[in-house]
Amino acid sequence: MARPPKPGTGITNKRRRELAAAKLERQTARRMEQATRTRRRRRIGWAIAALVGVCLVSAAAILPRMNDTSTDVAAHPVSGCDTAPTAKAASPGSWKVAPEPALAKDTSYTLVLATNCGDIAISTTPDKAPATVNSQLFLASQGWFNDSPCHRLTTDPIFVLQCGDPTGTGSGNAGYTIQDENLPEKGENNYPRGTVAMANGGANTSSSQFFIVYKDTTLPPSYSVWGTVTEGMDIIDKIAEKGVSGGGTDGAPEAPLGIIATSVEPPLN
Repeated sequence: MARPPKPGTGITNKRRRELAAAKLERQTARRMEQATRTRRRRRIGWAIAALVGVCLVSAAAILPRMNDTSTDVAAHPVSGCDTAPTAKAASPGSWKVAPEPALAKDTSYTLVLATNCGDIAISTTPDKAPATVNSQLFLASQGWFNDSPCHRLTTDPIFVLQCGDPTGTGSGNAGYTIQDENLPEKGENNYPRGTVAMANGGANTSSSQFFIVYKDTTLPPSYSVWGTVTEGMDIIDKIAEKGVSGGGTDGAPEAPLGIIATSVEPPLN
């Protein structure tokens, strides 16, 4: 059995602090190195994806589409995008009641959607839509939106991309509903570009599905506004530019977009 150190020979508090500081410095350096490697891999991945996209476009110009009756839009990604998540057979879970309030007072929250085409950052409005923001951030923290497609694109007369249903059917929900709040005034272009609002099936039926407006849009003042896109509108633009799968103005986007993971900054209490 090891003997205790003699008086004066043990590690002093000052030395312990020095060792702890050195350890922290090493850990920080490793994390920074890992982050650098991750960014480098992403840049390489994006470059490869862009090259593949160019090759696919070239091949399409040479080889005509023959007897293509598939509705799988994942075959038509845009340059710079990875393969999008596909719809799930069932929702990943549900709750009977809306979550308890978890928003810190006087705190601004940002929801980041990591998609197959890059990050989309949403600055939320907890002061104007506290129940809606609380619910959406709760679902994000629970992984509800992870690996889910943005299932609906409309290109006329409204201009929105709709997400938030892991089943991709347009009928999936979190198992509870929340009251409408922060409804805009009735009028032209009352849902301007960049607006993030809740989809619903009628008054006070919002659950998990939401839409992002990519061009100024006029709608009935019936959809709770809970945020604004501050980063990544260019991603929505290039998805919208490709239009709806199979033509038309309302349906699955021709170029698929999906949410791979989400993060809330700062995290909920």
